[in-house]
Parts: sequence; structure tokens; C-alpha cells
Amino acid sequence: MPFILPLQAMEQPQPKLHIALPAMNERDYIERTLECISKQTLKDFHTWICVNQPESYRNNSDKNHICENNGRTLELLSQYKLPNLHILDYSSEGRGWQEGKLGVGMARKTLMDTIAAYANSEDIIVSMDADTIFEEEYLSSVKQQFEENPSALALANPYYHPLVPDETTTRAMLRYEIYMRYYSLNLRFTGTPYCFSPLGSSMAARVSAYRKINGLTPKKSGEDFYFLQKMVKAGRLLMYNHQIVYPGTRLSDRVFFGTGPAMIKGIAGQWDAYPLFNPELFDLVKQTIALFPQLFRNPCPTPMDEYFNTHFKETDIFAPLRINNKDQARFIKACHEKIDGLRILQFLKANHILNPRSDEENLLLFVERFFPDADIQIKIKDLSFSHSDVDILNKIRNFLFETELKIQKNEAYKNRASL
Repeated sequence: MPFILPLQAMEQPQPKLHIALPAMNERDYIERTLECISKQTLKDFHTWICVNQPESYRNNSDKNHICENNGRTLELLSQYKLPNLHILDYSSEGRGWQEGKLGVGMARKTLMDTIAAYANSEDIIVSMDADTIFEEEYLSSVKQQFEENPSALALANPYYHPLVPDETTTRAMLRYEIYMRYYSLNLRFTGTPYCFSPLGSSMAARVSAYRKINGLTPKKSGEDFYFLQKMVKAGRLLMYNHQIVYPGTRLSDRVFFGTGPAMIKGIAGQWDAYPLFNPELFDLVKQTIALFPQLFRNPCPTPMDEYFNTHFKETDIFAPLRINNKDQARFIKACHEKIDGLRILQFLKANHILNPRSDEENLLLFVERFFPDADIQIKIKDLSFSHSDVDILNKIRNFLFETELKIQKNEAYKNRASL
């Protein structure tokens, strides 16, 4: 069993926040995150840090430096003056992950499971990464969001990657963030509830909600996506907060996909896995979702039928949903659970190969359609992701960021008013 600092019972009348922070090879970054935690105006919270790596790294000369780095992280944490700090040591000799354990996903699950075992049901788990930075009011703002939205299960907090001095790294980050924001905005306009951006550094959830969905699934990568998708299926996911999280802008191969690996591939010119999908493909998703009420009454063709037939091996995937959901609202919810964020992404990827347009052309088409009066069109018309100045890319990123944040804010106020 790993070593865990002594714990005390955590029964309290008011919900408390619990930071869940995995750390592997993070000694050069985690101190800045700890400084942000130490400066929080909210004082009564707990911080749980899981320092981890596979035990097999100790017998791998290419990975020994990670074990050494983790050792220095543990030394820092053992001396760090932070109230309610709990260290989960899955790094020291004999305590690393055994075969079959799945990296950061396993670290997040271990942290959240441990918190859920000790915390009050209405406490809140705040997921972070060890290179995350945020302002002094961040934790209090998260608590406020859950207090003002008592029916909400979880939060996908707004994010913004900082620029860094290295132009190559910054260019790759901006290209990836433009992809993420373009994707989430297009999803939002289809009517699907899965229009969140999944970042493990900017998630939060009630302990009761974590228990409700039977915890986090420990994927090698993408555990944040599946976690938030499960939350959407279980209830209400918040997507707005006035406080922003700033994830680290750096190259990283510790996970199989996400910001770090995407940037590494992008620098090598390999952006195929992160395309700006043709907006017309999102139209097909929107048209299918709009047919859900009609499908409740009778079978009818949808623009996604070919994908449904191929993927689900069924001629009418909606027939069982009609049988099991006699109420239209429940039927529509079941349709969204069937055609979830993963299925939509698979549909887009399957049909993307038929799209002759470049990423730059798709971005321009998107802006012309939804934001015809936006000045940013002038920048996009001459855009080249490979050659345009970083300043141009950052202006486009900022336009998408500000647009998304404004929409999220308006939706949040609208939803709150309807409760």
C-alpha cells in the first residue's frame, strides 16, 4: 500500500473544496501551482497531491530521471507549509504503479476516489494539473458557482493558455486552442449538450456527483473527456465561471493525446488528428438532433443514418429508445445519451475525409456564417496556420475565447433564471 499522510475525519456542515492534483515529472512546475494554491482567499480547503509513475521506470534508464524528479517533488511537498496538504506517494521505490495501471487517468482516479471516501457528499473536488496557474479568487469562485447552482453536478471551467517566449511552442499552442474552441463552438450550435472543452486542469465536481457516476474511468489519456461526458448524462454540467484557469503551455509526451502531444505533433507538421471540421458536417448533426421529436413519434431518415448503420449495426437505432421511453422528453434525453460526444466526434472524423476544404477555409466559412460582422474575418481571409504571424493567430484565438465565454455567460444566466 502507498504511504498517505494521516487523515482526519472530515464531517462538516458546510461544503469544503478538495484539490486533486496528479504530479509526474513536475518538480520544475509544481511550485508555481502551489504558490497559487497558497494565495487563495478561500482558506478552508484540502489539497491532495498524487506523485506517481510506473514502478517499471526504475529499471528503465530512459525513465530514471522521472523517478528522480518525483523524488525531489516529494521532498518539496514534505517541507511545504500548506494547511491540509495530503500526499499520496505512488512514486517511491516499491510504491509505483504496477503493470496495467493507466498513467494520469489512474492518478486522477486514485485522488478522486480517496477524496470521495473521506469527504462529505456535498464537498467539491477541484481537478488540477501540476502546471496550472490561477488567480487568488479561483477556489472561492468555484464554490460560488456550485452554491448558486444547487442542481449542478460538475463544472468545466473556462481556460486560456498563456503565451510563452518560444515562438514555436506558442504557435503550436495557439493552433491547438483554436481547434478546441472552434470545435466546442460548432458543437454548441448543433444543440448537443456535449459542447464542453475537456481539460483535467479545469474541472470540478460535487462528491455526490462523483459517487453517482461511479467515479472516473482511468484512461491513459482522455479521462477528462469521459468524466465530463458521464456528468452530462447524469445531470447538469456548468460551463461558465468568471475566473479563468491557465493551463501550462509546454510540450509533453506524458499522455497519448491532449495539449502537449498535439503540440509535439503540430510542430512536426502533423495536424491531421486535430482538423477544423467542415461546418457543413456539424449541420448534419444539428439536423439529426432537430429530428428527435419526430423520431419519437415515427421512424424517419436522418443525415447520420449511414454512420448509425455502420457503427451500431442496426437499421433503426431509435426503435429501442421509443419502446423504453414513452415520454418525449425522456426519449430525447435517451437520444442524446446514445449520440453522445464520442459518437459525434466519430461521425465527424468518418466524414471529414470527404471534405476538400483546408482548415483555414473551414474557419473562414464558420466565422462568415455565425459572425458575419466580426472584424476578425479580415485576419482569417489571409490566414496560414504555418506562416501567419503569431500575433494574428493570437487575435483569432482571443476572438474565439471571448465569443465562447460570452455565450457561456449568457447561457449560465439564462439557465439560472429558469430554475
